[in-house]
Amino acid sequence: MPELLLMAALGFLGSFGHCVSMCGPLSVAFALTAEKTPPASETNPSQPRASRSESKTQVLTRTSHPQTQSSAARAHQIRFHLLLNLGRLVSYVLVGAVLGLVGSMVVAGGNLVGVGSALRRGIAVFTGLLLIWFGLRQTCPGLLPRLPLLSPMAQGKLHHWLERVMQQVSKGDRPWMPAALGMAWGLMPCGFLFAAQIKAAGESDPIMGALMMGAFGLGTMPSMVGIGVTTSMLSGDRRSQLFRAGGWVAIAVGILTLIRTGDLMVDYTGYGALGCLMLALMARPISRLWSAPLRYRRMLGVASFILSVAHVIHRIEHTWSWNLDAFFFMPVQYQQGIVLGAIALFLLLPLTLTSFDRIQKQLGHRWRRLHLLSIPALILTALHCILVGSSFLGRIQLAWWNYALVAVLTGSVLAVLAVRQPWMWALFSARENYAKPSEDV
Repeated sequence: MPELLLMAALGFLGSFGHCVSMCGPLSVAFALTAEKTPPASETNPSQPRASRSESKTQVLTRTSHPQTQSSAARAHQIRFHLLLNLGRLVSYVLVGAVLGLVGSMVVAGGNLVGVGSALRRGIAVFTGLLLIWFGLRQTCPGLLPRLPLLSPMAQGKLHHWLERVMQQVSKGDRPWMPAALGMAWGLMPCGFLFAAQIKAAGESDPIMGALMMGAFGLGTMPSMVGIGVTTSMLSGDRRSQLFRAGGWVAIAVGILTLIRTGDLMVDYTGYGALGCLMLALMARPISRLWSAPLRYRRMLGVASFILSVAHVIHRIEHTWSWNLDAFFFMPVQYQQGIVLGAIALFLLLPLTLTSFDRIQKQLGHRWRRLHLLSIPALILTALHCILVGSSFLGRIQLAWWNYALVAVLTGSVLAVLAVRQPWMWALFSARENYAKPSEDV
């Protein structure tokens, strides 16, 4: 139920912030189509039908001037748009059911070869990460590269094909024409719709897939039915704020999807947070040898915080069952590790909140000093991992490989810290490949 509400919120916020600008022109064109086919009571039998060469604007002027439009014509407009959006909603539900069915078939195939459970969890992890990626793209434009499936080139052919289909459908005068037009409209690719489809496919169940897409479609109804009203009521800045709010909802849905994967994500999110933090700290000094981490360094830092939050929620839910008093009955080693991890998470919070260009400019040189807190955060995170990690010293019965992994993790952290020191590069006669710090970390 919470996920359905979040999907409806994603559709609602995304429709005001995104669909108004992208689908608004389509809705206006559909309104002209509705004007072109007025109800029979409004058509003069002695007047010839509009020729194929007559423009929509000429038809609109001849048949439905705003000052002379009757109540029957207005009722026809309302009926047209309701059927149009009902068709779009049906299209969403059918696509969600198909995607959920495909996901269930993939999982069923995994069950046949004995990897169904792992495959289902892998799909959930992939789905959650994609949703978080998409949400970060909406909240922080330019922070992440565009997903290949969302590129204009990938969507262009489908857009053109659907436009031709809708043009053919709109030429008819049959009662079901608006619904058919809406069903074709529902296939138009866009970012927020893609996020909903990702979630539907990740459910691996046709019914849940249909429900997810249905909730998303219902959320888009208010703005799409009343497109003329909403565009006049909301300024561009307000729509931009709603657009970004929709991105945060997508991130929330992604995190919730990861949480549902069970104990698997306790380790995955923790290791993921540690890995992202390591890459973020190495990004600047190794940028002359490998520039990609520097380009996405802020994204890596934010991802480290988000994965850390997901790790904490997983641990509380699946290990403690939300009984926080369990902390006081744990061995001292576990208590110490948990406290160190909590401090590391607290240090990452201000770094995440200031990972924006505007705040960086306002803080000036203080921004770099603040973000140097990521160094103690890395050390504390590694200690937390060593003390409570099931593959490290957190295991009840320790084996030789547990100590070996502790040595590997310790060496990795020391290597990250050493890479940031110019003397280490000089030691290997590679000082020219070292990128010096400027105003950022």
